[in-house]
Amino acid sequence: MIITYVQDDGTKLELSTEDLSALEAAAIEEAMGDTPWRLVEDRLRVQDPTAMRAVLWAHRRRDDKTLAFHTFDVPGWRRRLTARIERAEIDEVLTNILTEALAKSEDSAIDATLPHLRRLAYNRADVDAALVALGKGHLVPDPTASGD
Repeated sequence: MIITYVQDDGTKLELSTEDLSALEAAAIEEAMGDTPWRLVEDRLRVQDPTAMRAVLWAHRRRDDKTLAFHTFDVPGWRRRLTARIERAEIDEVLTNILTEALAKSEDSAIDATLPHLRRLAYNRADVDAALVALGKGHLVPDPTASGD
């Protein structure tokens, strides 16, 4: 996941959960009430402010070890914080859907998930690249067609 934080000066700070250490991930789990990492990721996918704040907090603690989660705030979080999935996560979702779809010999499950994946993707082109890599390039929209 990429957490984007719009700083006071308008610049964007992009933080990847892939860059967290195991200790930082554990600190996030603990700060969020012993929430397992899998649930932290689920909460990030739905733009949960506590989960996004926790990732930003963990990164900020690298420079300020005394920074306490319960007092760490992000004023205007709705316009300043977003979470987006990365290519590896897109691959994982599509692989899981593809496995289920192949069992049923249908593409409808994949096709139904694509709008959601494109909205969540940090780089929308990663969704199309993942489809092509899975042998489902026929599901990539035709760039000459109208709409998306």
